[in-house]
Amino acid sequence: MKRLLYFVPFFLLLLALPVQAQVDCPVPPPCPPGSVCPPVPVCPPPIVPGVFTNPEWLKIDYHRVTVTIENQIATTQVDLEFVNEGNGLAEGTFIFPLPAEASVDQLTMYINGQPIEAKILRADEARGIYNEIVRQYRDPALLEYIGSNAIQANVFPIPPGESRRIQISYGQVLEVENGLIHYVYPLKVTNLLTPRPVEELSISVNARSNDPISNIYSPSHPVAISRDDANNTFRVGFESGQYVPGDDFSLYYGIANENINVNLITYRESANEDGFFMLLVQPPVTTPDDQVIPKDVIIVLDQSGSMFGDKWDQARAAAEYVLEHLNPEDRFNMVLFSTGWRTYSTLMESPAQVRGAVDWIRGQEAIGGTDINGALTSAMEMADPERPTTILFLTDGLATEGEVETDAILKNLENAAAPNVRIFTFGVGDDVDTFLLDAIVRDHRGTGSYVRPSERIDEEVAGLYNKISAPVLTDVSLDLGGIVVEDMYPAQLPDLFAGTQLTLVGRYRGSLENATITLRGKVNGGDQTFTYSNLSFSGRAGGDAFIARLWATRRIGDLLNTIRLNGENPELVDSVVRLSVRYGIITPYTSFLIEEDDILTQQGRANAANTFRQEAEALSTTSSGAGAVEAADAAAGFANAQAPAPAMTQTPLGTLAPAGKDGEGTVSEYGQTVNPIQTVNSKTFILQNGVWTDTTFEPDTMQTQPVVFLSDAYFALLDSVPELGDYFALGERVIVVWDGVAYEVVSE
Repeated sequence: MKRLLYFVPFFLLLLALPVQAQVDCPVPPPCPPGSVCPPVPVCPPPIVPGVFTNPEWLKIDYHRVTVTIENQIATTQVDLEFVNEGNGLAEGTFIFPLPAEASVDQLTMYINGQPIEAKILRADEARGIYNEIVRQYRDPALLEYIGSNAIQANVFPIPPGESRRIQISYGQVLEVENGLIHYVYPLKVTNLLTPRPVEELSISVNARSNDPISNIYSPSHPVAISRDDANNTFRVGFESGQYVPGDDFSLYYGIANENINVNLITYRESANEDGFFMLLVQPPVTTPDDQVIPKDVIIVLDQSGSMFGDKWDQARAAAEYVLEHLNPEDRFNMVLFSTGWRTYSTLMESPAQVRGAVDWIRGQEAIGGTDINGALTSAMEMADPERPTTILFLTDGLATEGEVETDAILKNLENAAAPNVRIFTFGVGDDVDTFLLDAIVRDHRGTGSYVRPSERIDEEVAGLYNKISAPVLTDVSLDLGGIVVEDMYPAQLPDLFAGTQLTLVGRYRGSLENATITLRGKVNGGDQTFTYSNLSFSGRAGGDAFIARLWATRRIGDLLNTIRLNGENPELVDSVVRLSVRYGIITPYTSFLIEEDDILTQQGRANAANTFRQEAEALSTTSSGAGAVEAADAAAGFANAQAPAPAMTQTPLGTLAPAGKDGEGTVSEYGQTVNPIQTVNSKTFILQNGVWTDTTFEPDTMQTQPVVFLSDAYFALLDSVPELGDYFALGERVIVVWDGVAYEVVSE
């Protein structure tokens, strides 16, 4: 029986088609001369086993991961059921590649409830098995697990149409580095199994620590986080149906040792290049009322006729929510604007007056024009320079009354503004002036939201206000201890609020092994300083590669916003094109890049930049309408991203899947979004003419060093440079640049 290898999450399953039972052909005994000899038996011809060519027959019904972490001891329980929907028998060996550098004990494994004896393979032993499988089945996907341990066990045969439930439990010790604990579950190997998505995926992490927990962050998945009041336990959850994994599941959390905690993570692709850093700043999750900085809140609400109906009802509900959730020492006022403007009170009022304000706004109707300038400058005049002031500004249209020119409105606001005022904007619908709203946010240290026609105003406002209701440090500044830092985002630091987390990313030059970071700000008008020592801006290659792509995501968003608000600039356009290609971050305005056959050449980049300039000109000249709102929303999404943007694209021909053995992309039958852009660590690869090509490869100036796929030289190179395994795992034909050398994997 001939076996063919396929992948299941963390394990390999040898599948084979059943063959007709081979009938033994008896050998007749010697026949003496002159005797009557028996007839020679007629034997059937030898059977040639068939080749299993349908990986889509294997389907994962569910994949459930439950993780319990007790003081850095993580226990991972995997519960997975898959079905053999083909017409062949599945049998073979179970190989479970473990997380990199994981030290595993307490291993148990069950198949359909029956205990299975499993063996832990150390990295060298596992590597030999991986290499042999790669040689035998001409599939390099396992190469990315070189250097990690594995689990090996026998698997019962699986008849066609039947399912098998796999249960695994293993423990590991999680190390602490720079005050952060990092847990990884190697999830992405799932999509090597089958072109079908996982029917049901869920990951649940429950962590407990003797010490309070500070930052909690996942760069890989949008997780829900729940904490307890004591801050020494938390739960993290992620669920999805019809899921195609793109990244391993990654989770960081920090141990609190200050009132405001800071954790540093760094990455360098090579020691000769500048590094990337990410700084996580975590204020207290909850703060007693007497420690929350008293603030003033001014609600500026569009009452024009275009707000009539559901929008006005939702806007009034949003105002009521904010008023009813003021802190005891807060103060408030309201400004309603249409043709002119009106204020609730001539003074800033205490929360004791909320009931009267709610009754007042409930009696108002939406009618008239839109005087944005008068309303905002009036709100500015109410600001007390001794108290932090938050203005919540909500509008659904363009300025039609009073001053209507965007530049003049911004100038008037600048002249009236005090340094303690923060403006948070909500643009409702598609008829808003996105240039005005985004410039207000930029100039007055707030954030902006766009409430699309399908979304509710009150939910958007309540969601934001919950995040900014309890300030703990204002006028924040940061000293990074002498390290040279460039292009940090956000460039202008926001105030810190209880229960929120500030994520900073940037680039640094040089190295500093014992850096001291100083955080400064104001509390109730007084200066406060927090110092964090023994932090390392490493000069060595390695670290967490996602930081580079998160930085590139935010920088692209910042560049797009600059183009929108300040006009098209050749240098900015070239930067967007270069970053998009280098990191595989394709924006709605650079999606054409993937269709450029010569995008890696100097001429191809120049052609792409010229094409993008036409898009950039439209971005910088259209301030309202659905397209402008979508552009503003998209740019803000990149600029404020909490995780790297996925490398995705949509072509007119449909959603592309990875190249098959013939090197050609195929259209997916199952609807998952897979495309000819792949990211590996901090590198991006584009499928061109059947070759996965590193976007740092410059065909105009570089010569490739060929290495034949699966040759002795191929495996010798992997032995000497094991880091190449992650990139060679892409397929049979790959070009990757490593330490200045362009290696090209070629077919025999």
